[in-house]
Amino acid sequence: PDTRRGGADRHPAALRALAEERGIVVLVPESRGYTWDLLLGQVGPDLEFLQQAIDHVKARVAVDRGRVALSGFSDGASYALTVGLRNRDVFTHVIAFSPGLAGPAGAPPWPEVFVSHGDGDGVLPVEAARSIVARLLGEGCAVAYREFEGGHEIPAEVARVAIDWFLGG
Repeated sequence: PDTRRGGADRHPAALRALAEERGIVVLVPESRGYTWDLLLGQVGPDLEFLQQAIDHVKARVAVDRGRVALSGFSDGASYALTVGLRNRDVFTHVIAFSPGLAGPAGAPPWPEVFVSHGDGDGVLPVEAARSIVARLLGEGCAVAYREFEGGHEIPAEVARVAIDWFLGG
């Protein structure tokens, strides 16, 4: 999920190309409003829509239940972390590109987590990601962190690292 309408490229070409190259199904829903409902302190239309979208894909594609990631960029990364960490029965992995926050992790076991963030991000400061990663590691969550030179973006190399991490290689 991603929400920065009109901002950074929500569907980077590098990520699309990697998905095709690696045989990964990518579902890219958008929030029903200007940002994800959970970030506004409520749960409702976005979570329902996400569940419907996942059900739609599962009805049409053979999905490996042992390898299902929830991912997002910016506010979508915050949403992915918050929802993914609480739903280990649905998501085995969470990939968060430039998150600003993460809600409580819930009870273990947690999915594996990958976080990336640009050291020059002027939208969501890199300190937010560093704090999230430190907290999750302190709670015993497995987290891979990739900080890169750059701003509020998903560089092609970082997308490749995230996909390689997700696929276990």
